[in-house]
Amino acid sequence: MTDNVVHVVDDDPDVRKSLGFLLATADFAIRLHDSATAFLTAASTEIRGCIVSDVRMPGIDGIEFLRQLKARGQAVPVIVITGHADVALAVQAMKEGAVDFIEKPFEDHVLIDAVHSALANRDLAAATHAQAADIRNRLSTLSQRERQVLDGLVAGLPNKSIAYDLGISPRTVEIHRANLMNKMQAGSLSHLVRMALAAGSRD
Repeated sequence: MTDNVVHVVDDDPDVRKSLGFLLATADFAIRLHDSATAFLTAASTEIRGCIVSDVRMPGIDGIEFLRQLKARGQAVPVIVITGHADVALAVQAMKEGAVDFIEKPFEDHVLIDAVHSALANRDLAAATHAQAADIRNRLSTLSQRERQVLDGLVAGLPNKSIAYDLGISPRTVEIHRANLMNKMQAGSLSHLVRMALAAGSRD
C-alpha cells in the first residue's frame, strides 16, 4: 500500500540504511533518499505515507525541507530525528509543521511507534487543535514556575539554560519539568511541545 510508505531522508548512508532496515522489519514499505533536494526533485504531485528526516543536512536542512513541503501544499506527516544538542531546531521544526521529533539515541520501538502514529493520524495537527480546550485546562493547573519552565522547553532551551534564566538549580528545573509533564499528561518532550503549540501558549 502506498499509504504505508515511509520515506527516509538522511545524508549519512549508514544511518539511512540502518533506519530503512529497522522500518522494513516493522513491515513498512521504505524509500531511501540521500537528501531533501533529491526527495523534492523526485516527489510526485501527492506524497503518500510519511517522512522520517534528519534535521541537520547539507543543502536543504530539515527546517527548510518542511517549509518547501508546506509551500507545495503537501500535508504529509514528517518526523524529525535530532541530536540532543539540536532540540531547539526540533522545536522549530514542529513550529514549521513536523508532527514529532525523536532525540538520538533512541530505542527502536520509539521510531516505529512514532511512524505508526503518524500514518494513523494523517491530520495530527488538526486532531491536536481539536483538543486545544482540554490542553488549555491542563495548562491552567501549572504553577507560575512550571509555566516558566514550559516556556523554556518550548523555546528549545536545555535544562541548564532554563535554570540560569530563572535563577534556580538544574535539579529544580528537572523537578518542575517532571511535574508539568505529569500535569500535562505528556508522554515525551515532543508531545509536550506539540500540545503547548496547539494551545497557543507561545507565538
